[in-house]
Formats: sequence, structure tokens, C-alpha cells
Amino acid sequence: MRVHLVRHFAPMVAAGICYGRSDLSVDPELHARSLPALRAQLPAGAPIISSPLRRCATLAVDLGGEVRFDARLAELDFGRWEMRHWDDIPRAEVDAWAADVARYRPGGGESVLDMAQRVSDFYAGLMREPVSSAVVVCHAGAIRLLAARQRGLSPLEMAYEAAQRPHAIGYGEVIVLDCV
Repeated sequence: MRVHLVRHFAPMVAAGICYGRSDLSVDPELHARSLPALRAQLPAGAPIISSPLRRCATLAVDLGGEVRFDARLAELDFGRWEMRHWDDIPRAEVDAWAADVARYRPGGGESVLDMAQRVSDFYAGLMREPVSSAVVVCHAGAIRLLAARQRGLSPLEMAYEAAQRPHAIGYGEVIVLDCV
């Protein structure tokens, strides 16, 4: 199966703000300008599966076709860190996360391992689908974890890899995985 992973367009949020599970919108003008070029990169008629968060859901619906929403694709839940400026998060909490990147629950939310397990479950289900291609609209964190799962990593290995490597996935970028 060929899986087209699509990162949502840039959300409307100030620079330096911690957001993950927060349900943010995308600027409608940016969305309208960027949609045609993105649509041209995707296979026509492929099933579309999306994170239910607004920045993904709006894009998925506007790609056309039937969309299924799957909460396992949502971004990491940063708990009480959500929508706070990174500089306002106590340094000791950030250091605690850095000391245990896979299992620490930033802001009391969700650990990267928790997210890796739900993304791994999503991947396993997707691989059972009787289709040759699919479009998955989600977040940079989910994309990184899906790519790690496609390489055969366990959820714990996925979590460590995703947490320790900086990502370079642009807004509106498409990553294609050829899955067996």
C-alpha cells in the first residue's frame, strides 16, 4: 500500500506557543491558496483518513471524497502546557521531559510512548485495509511515528526516535510511504 501522509497547513497560533492537542484553525486565505497544489500531489479516489483536530479535518474534507476521522492520529496532548509560551513552562518540567523523552507526560498530558502506541495501532489497522493507496491527514508527530512504524520499529523505539530527532516536515508537506 502506498500511504500519502499530509501535514496540515500552518495553524493560527503565535510563535513560541506550545500546542499539540489544542484544536486550532488555519488561516482561510492560506488554506485556499495552498489547497490546489496539495490536491495535485495526491491520488484521486484514495480513501482519506484524518485526525479530528480542526487544522486537519478542514483540510481532509476540502481534499474531496469521503473522509474518516480517527482520534489515534491526533497530536500529542501537552496537558497544562497547551497554549502556554515555551518560556513560561518551568525549566524543571522541560528538563524532566528531556530526561525521559518516551515516558514523561509533559504538562500531565500524554507521553510520546502513549502516542506511539495509538499510532502503531492505527498503522496496523490501516495495513489491513483492502486498498492500494490511502491519504492520511495528520500532524508532524504522527507522521514521524508512522514513518518509524513503517520501518518496523516497536512503539518504544518509535517514541525514542520521534522524541530525539528534530523534525523537518513542512506545513502542507506530503510524505509517501510504501508499506508492505
